[in-house]
Amino acid sequence: MSALDSIVFAVASITLFLYGLQSFSREIQALSDGPLRKTLALATRNRVAGALTGAVTTAILQSSSAVSALAVALTNSGLLNLRSVLPVLIGANVGTASTAFLVSWKIQGMGAYLLLLGALLSLLPIKIRVMGKSIFYFGFILFALDQISVALKPFYGEPIVKAWLSLADHTHLGILAGFALTALLQSSSVLTGIVVLLVEQNQISLHGAIAVVLGANIGTTATALIASVGMKSSARMAAVANLLFNITGTIFAYFSIATLARVSWALGEPSYGVAVAYAHLLFNVGVAILFLSLLNPTHAALMRFSPSKKEDRQ
Repeated sequence: MSALDSIVFAVASITLFLYGLQSFSREIQALSDGPLRKTLALATRNRVAGALTGAVTTAILQSSSAVSALAVALTNSGLLNLRSVLPVLIGANVGTASTAFLVSWKIQGMGAYLLLLGALLSLLPIKIRVMGKSIFYFGFILFALDQISVALKPFYGEPIVKAWLSLADHTHLGILAGFALTALLQSSSVLTGIVVLLVEQNQISLHGAIAVVLGANIGTTATALIASVGMKSSARMAAVANLLFNITGTIFAYFSIATLARVSWALGEPSYGVAVAYAHLLFNVGVAILFLSLLNPTHAALMRFSPSKKEDRQ
């Protein structure tokens, strides 16, 4: 296989993974669009329920971007107010850790089986066929991950690739790379999945992998920010708050990344992939606890700087 063929194969595999994530999220939303909106509206009556709803919904949809964008849209429509949407956004960040665990548990091998099962269910003349597409696209995601793993192997021996990957050991560069790539791909799940594969194959250090994942947490807020353009000020402030949550958490993590790496390795040993997943989870749980405990002053500060206080109180 030529170098050009290898590059095209790698890009195509990543594109398939991204397409699978988007399609899976779309199918799940189609199945539960009405109930999902009602659940978000009802479950935000207290901060803990709101955070749990955001986390579980993100874990199911495999997309914090989709959940954040939906939460911002519901705020714009008036179904959620600014205070009630904040815990949902905080919880959505926690739910993103599910992707890292799925990849680190090496269940990608099930992808082909789920893909075929979903296709068969879609053909059956019974009610369960409505689940067929969701199962198909979940299998598609796992199958694409296998293809990414195969596609990237030819590059591991290249000196320039090793040099670029080693840059992630510089925490600030790893965070910047995670942020930029996630903002570009509009999916932290894609980057997280690739990082877990790389660290499992000893192509990137645990420290570097955690740095990239921290940056991905910031980059994933881009979707909600873009979606909020042109919306009411309450929706825009919700999107900005989501960005501030992740930036603040990343700043704290930046100065304690060595400790985070040690703790996550202790929990995930002997698997570096599982350790990355734990680091992702611990980081987002820590951010969630911090901002849920400071929810009232955070809301008050957002209201103070809101372009339209009257509108945000609606």
